[in-house]
Formats: sequence, C-alpha cells, structure tokens
Amino acid sequence: MAKSQQSYNKKEKEKKRLKKKQEKKERREQRKLEKAEAGPKSFEDMLSYVDENGNLTSEKPDPTKKRKEIKAEDIVLGVPTREKEEFDPVREGKVRFFNHEKGYGFILDLDSDESIFCHINNILEEDLNEGDRVIFETEKGPKGLSAIKVKLGKKPPKPKPVPKEEKPTEEEGESSEEKAAE
Repeated sequence: MAKSQQSYNKKEKEKKRLKKKQEKKERREQRKLEKAEAGPKSFEDMLSYVDENGNLTSEKPDPTKKRKEIKAEDIVLGVPTREKEEFDPVREGKVRFFNHEKGYGFILDLDSDESIFCHINNILEEDLNEGDRVIFETEKGPKGLSAIKVKLGKKPPKPKPVPKEEKPTEEEGESSEEKAAE
C-alpha cells in the first residue's frame, strides 16, 4: 500500500506541474495576441518633440508659432552666483562663562542666542568676567564657531539711512504753482 500511496503523490505532483506549464503557455500566447492587436509601434510614436517653450512633448510643434530667441550667454550652467549681502562681521554678546585658570569660556550671541567658544588668546582686553557685554567677530574653528577679537563694550548703533527728498505729487505741485501765481 505504501507503493501505491507514493505513486499517487507523484501523479498528483506531475498533474500540478503540467497544469502550471499549460497556464504559463496560455498567458504567453495571450500577451502575443494583445501585442498583435495593438500593432507594431511606429517610429513616430517613439519620438519626442520640443515645444516653443523648450519642454518635451509627444505632439508635433506648430510651425506657425514663433519660437523664443535665446542667447547662449543667458544660459546659466551650474549654480548661479549669489548676490552679495551686507554682512556685519562684528557681533554683540554677553560673557556666559569664563574660566581664567583654563583659559577659555563661552559668549552668548545676543542676536542668535548661540553659545560661542572663546579662547583667552583671542581676547584683546585684560580682564573678562561673567556677565560682561562684549563685541567680537567669529571664525570657523575645529568644533564650530569661535570668537575672535573679543573686547569689552557695546556695538555702535547702525547709521540711519538718509531720507530722500520727496518730490511733490502732481496735485501738490499744481497747488504750489497756483500759490506762487497768486
């Protein structure tokens, strides 16, 4: 009975394998039929065109539309140059911590609330204590920003822009001319 059981299992496995093979063959034939119905792709179906704005499209461009003239000098390759911003290197801060024995401390930048490292060699004044207001510049150090040219004092206020002379509007100009005529 053991032999008949083995042969039965073998027959079942063989039936499943043949069935899968047949299904795979039918799917392959179905795909071939679908491709044949769709027809072969023409060369024109694979083309892309550039429209008047320089964008890719699958439609032929209209020859009656005028194309934009582009100068080669106007094309920017790479990263565009940044406009120079006004940057004041002098910052104002308050000494948060300073250890005279070790020779370093930290300054709290009043504008950005950053804690900036300060070494004793970068201090222009003799005595620097906690709570002092200082002005300083920064440079990139090995572990972040470092304060340099540190000295006691407050940052001078920024100069106010000079107001431009206002030109009289047309109504005001007419009234002033009328007054002059009278």
